[in-house]
Amino acid sequence: MLFEIRNLEYNFDDFRVLKSKSFSIEKNKHFLILGPSGSGKTTLLNLMSGLLRTSSGSIYFNKKNYSHLSEDELDDLRSKNFGFIFQKLHLIGHLNVEQNIILAQTKPNYKNIDKLINNLNLDNKKKQKASDLSFGEAQRVAIARGLANNPQVIFADEPTSGLDEINTQKVINLIFSQVKKNNSTLIVSTHDDRIKNYFSNILELSI
Repeated sequence: MLFEIRNLEYNFDDFRVLKSKSFSIEKNKHFLILGPSGSGKTTLLNLMSGLLRTSSGSIYFNKKNYSHLSEDELDDLRSKNFGFIFQKLHLIGHLNVEQNIILAQTKPNYKNIDKLINNLNLDNKKKQKASDLSFGEAQRVAIARGLANNPQVIFADEPTSGLDEINTQKVINLIFSQVKKNNSTLIVSTHDDRIKNYFSNILELSI
């Protein structure tokens, strides 16, 4: 089992953001967390990726319990195993495409970066500044950056937010194709019902 979530809860101040959740995820069994704003889906994604600490309950990744890990150990686990595709792309405008992807790697692997750039049809944009890219090109760079360390798990937060039907389909197909090439497990948090059909494992949250 890749992930085991047991009685997970998260409180912020005195407000319970996430009520008790228990589920598991097998390797390569892609997982969708679906719910409206305020349902706790992004919080759950951040807890599973080790960006937040639980209030109660347990998260196991490859049989490692997050609550038993120090901050340094969590940082190490994330850098070696996880990739992130954020809702806000967070590219650095004055750096070029290659440089933005390199930032995601613990040790630069130019061969792997070139492969990602080629797979995402960005060859002619490799030395172009991020600030000069179209939104679609910037999105592909963000996907490449999420895959740069050959992670076991890709976490994607609202990857189709604000996109029309055609571009939603393109982005989801692109993410799935790259995840397949990388042999990664994809975990997506979204309010977008349009992408439900791409997943067989779905956790629906409500307010």
